[in-house]
Amino acid sequence: MERVESEVMIYEQGLEEYPKLSIVLGNFAMLLWIGFGAFACWLFNPLIAWTYLAFAILMVYIVLKKVVCTNCYYHGKWCCLGWGKLSAVMFKKGNVEEFNRSIGTKLAPLTYGLLALVPLVLLVFSLVQEFTVQKIALLGLIILIVAYSGAIARKKSCESCKMKLFCKGSAAKKDIRCKL
Repeated sequence: MERVESEVMIYEQGLEEYPKLSIVLGNFAMLLWIGFGAFACWLFNPLIAWTYLAFAILMVYIVLKKVVCTNCYYHGKWCCLGWGKLSAVMFKKGNVEEFNRSIGTKLAPLTYGLLALVPLVLLVFSLVQEFTVQKIALLGLIILIVAYSGAIARKKSCESCKMKLFCKGSAAKKDIRCKL
């Protein structure tokens, strides 16, 4: 079967809704990421920390819910982070066929990249200004949480996702196809 770009391909064996425990753990990891990132920015400059925190909350919990989650299969459902439910509270359902063409497919990786890189770079600059064990520990924690959230947890979530065959950002191998 040939795949046409406008067709939505779903993974039939994917989870209809994700387990609540994994949703809680995923959100806890996201909050740690944002919290550690804001603290790392604070060590460099408090104003930058407040800007980082505002950007993180605005982008992760509002903007990306609008530009990504509204067009997702999981809109109104418990996705890997429960954000399909959150998005449904704030925004009406979009069109799943538009998922890969939405600005969200470019904005999400840019947002998460900035949320990872900004605190890491500022923390390194802060270390140059004044070396402390606390800063080294924070650097290690940020690297761990970003690696876990961005690679390990993301891959595991994508492997069970109904959108994994269609989503351009899927971290899972795309092997089984079925038209929606």
